[in-house]
Amino acid sequence: DVQLQAFGGGFVQPGGSLRLSCAASGFKFGSYEMSWFRQAPGKGPEWVSGVNTNGRQTYYADSVKGRFTISRDNAKNTLSLQMHILEPDDTAAYYCAARRLASRFQILSHHKNDYDYWGQETQVTVSS
Repeated sequence: DVQLQAFGGGFVQPGGSLRLSCAASGFKFGSYEMSWFRQAPGKGPEWVSGVNTNGRQTYYADSVKGRFTISRDNAKNTLSLQMHILEPDDTAAYYCAARRLASRFQILSHHKNDYDYWGQETQVTVSS
């Protein structure tokens, strides 16, 4: 069975840091582009960051650029998101998603529905 389990969320004050991780199993992790999405209460899903299959190309939403760093370890089937200088607007449920690389011309998608698998979320709350 495919499993994507995000963990590492929590409560943090503005300006603080958190590191999220996503453990993947049940599929060939190294053949999938990976992204982090988040969803705040009353809002739709928002793409946060993505990484290509070998980890060398990373992408960020403007709202998190310079503060968040995405990485992956294909040997351990894990995806990470290091978050610094957290802001109240970062408060959301975060989850990871996997999209199979079908073509070398494939462009990393920002749309949740383009992804094949989604994981269970982890809550991040930024508040003073």
